Amino acid sequence: MLELILGGARSGKSRLAEKLAGESGLAVTYIATSQPLDGEMGARIREHRARRPAGWGLVEEPVELARVLREQAAEGRCLLVDCLTLWLTNLLMLEDDARLAAERDALLETLGELPGRIILVSNETGLGVVPLGELTRRYVDEAGWLHQAIAERCQRVTFTVAGLPMLLKGEAS
Repeated sequence: MLELILGGARSGKSRLAEKLAGESGLAVTYIATSQPLDGEMGARIREHRARRPAGWGLVEEPVELARVLREQAAEGRCLLVDCLTLWLTNLLMLEDDARLAAERDALLETLGELPGRIILVSNETGLGVVPLGELTRRYVDEAGWLHQAIAERCQRVTFTVAGLPMLLKGEAS
């Protein structure tokens, strides 16, 4: 089962993903893409760590997501990836278009081959005004294209607003 949970900042998407992973009855591995590049991000990471069950596995990988998914996916396991837009940001900051394309393509190829349950969390960034600046416009474009490609591959897609999940595709859990 491949599932995508989208939402804005502080929409409840991570909490929903964690709830679904916990209720799955499977062994859970949390795949974190964030990097503590400043104090505020460090605080967010600590908050996420504190609310996760102690029995969950953890893999921190900011760039090579497809590789980690292939290594960690298994029948009887739930992988929770939080989040795709931080992963995309990490790739954009490398300023290596070939690496971005290779990692994105590897992820899209890998998703259809993975056993077990995979829950992907990502920020929906394309609902507001077009941002100023080339990098931020590219980020919104890349995130939108990535979300479309992943949603096409998923059995279930949920959009979260104000802590309320809205099912966009698939069966309710």
